[in-house]
Amino acid sequence: MPKTQEKTTIKKETDSLKFKGRFFYANGKRKTSIARVRLYENGKGDIFINNHPINEYFYGTLIGNVKSPLKLVDLQKRFDISVNVQGGGISSQSDAVRHGISKALILFDSALRTVLKKAGFITRDARVKERKKFGLHRARRAPQWAKR
Repeated sequence: MPKTQEKTTIKKETDSLKFKGRFFYANGKRKTSIARVRLYENGKGDIFINNHPINEYFYGTLIGNVKSPLKLVDLQKRFDISVNVQGGGISSQSDAVRHGISKALILFDSALRTVLKKAGFITRDARVKERKKFGLHRARRAPQWAKR
């Protein structure tokens, strides 16, 4: 009778972040990234993205990009923010989170709409990668032309 090896799996426990209280929910999009944003009232200014603090998930200027709508309306310490973001690359994810935060701020106070619209945070940036066409190397890159 052959011995069978037992596979042991270690389940990694993740702290599911549960903020309490009323929240404002909005979706933000950019390219193929989708961010589901919740702004919780009476917070301390904590931002968690996919159950990670913002400093662990984003880096450098991307953190400033995410926080820019809050800085613009001077509400950095008013909300705790929980974000679930998926798809795309890290840069488009930060733009999607910024878009979602801006839309949620409008739900919180509709008077902020004019300030956020002038900064361009409400408009969804709809630019996506163009599809590749047949006979070409990329979307528009043609093969090199040879005379002979």
